[in-house]
Amino acid sequence: MTEEYLVLDGAESFFFEGNDIGVLLCHGFTGTTQSMKPLGEAYAKAGYTVCGPRLKGHGTHYEDMERTKMEEWMASVEEGLGWLKDRCETIFVTGLSMGGTLTLYLAETYSDIKGIVLINAAVELPQLEMAQHITDTRFLDAIGSDIKLVGNQELAYMKTPVRSIKELIKLTDAVSSKLNKVSCPALLFVSMEDHVVPPTNTKIIYDRISTNDKKIITLKNSYHVATLDNDQGIIISETLAFIKRAAKSNSLYS
Repeated sequence: MTEEYLVLDGAESFFFEGNDIGVLLCHGFTGTTQSMKPLGEAYAKAGYTVCGPRLKGHGTHYEDMERTKMEEWMASVEEGLGWLKDRCETIFVTGLSMGGTLTLYLAETYSDIKGIVLINAAVELPQLEMAQHITDTRFLDAIGSDIKLVGNQELAYMKTPVRSIKELIKLTDAVSSKLNKVSCPALLFVSMEDHVVPPTNTKIIYDRISTNDKKIITLKNSYHVATLDNDQGIIISETLAFIKRAAKSNSLYS
C-alpha cells in the first residue's frame, strides 16, 4: 500500500474568485505554493481571478515527490488552467523556476493563453544534469530557499530526490525543444545572482520564443526565489502593468 502524506501547512493550493481575467501561478521544483501566494494575493486585490495549484508530490514529503513524474506536474497546472477556463475569458500564466518551465509548456500547448510571466525560469540546468546520473544515493541536499532577504524562508523540501531531478531534466528538455511555439506576449524576470538556475536561461528563452512581444527585467537585489525576496514589489507592479496592457492589446513591446 502506498503511503499517503499530509499537505504541509501553507503548501495548499489557493484560489481567489475575481473578474473574467484569470492568472495561474506555478511554483517551482521542491517548492510550494507559499512562494507564489504573495503574488496571487496582489493579483486578487487588483480584481483578477487567481489559481495557485500545488504540484503533485510537492508540499508533503520528499519521498512523495520521488514517486511522481513530470506528466503529473504538467497535469497539476493543466487542472488549474481548467479551473480558470471555467470562470474566465482571458488567462495569463506566471511561473517561478520549474514553474516557469511549466508556464512555457502551457504556452507551447494552449494557443489561447493571453500572456506569460517567467521568473528565473529553467530550460538548461548543467549542474542538475550531472546530478541525475548519481546512482549511489536517493536524495541530495536541498536546493530551496535561495533568498537574499535576511529572515525570509521558502517552504521547500530539505532533500532533493535524484529520481525527481531526472524528471525535471526530462521536462526542461521537452520544453526547450519547442520554445519556438510560444507566440503570446512574454514578460521575463531574471535575478542577476541566482544560485539555482543560471541567469543565462532567461536569455535563451527570450531568443528562442517566437513572439516579438517580449521584455526582460533584471532583478538586482534578489536571488532565485525572487517572489519572496527584495524585488517582490517590482515583480508584482510590473506584472500587473503587463496584464493590464496585454489584456487590451495584442502588441506590447514590438
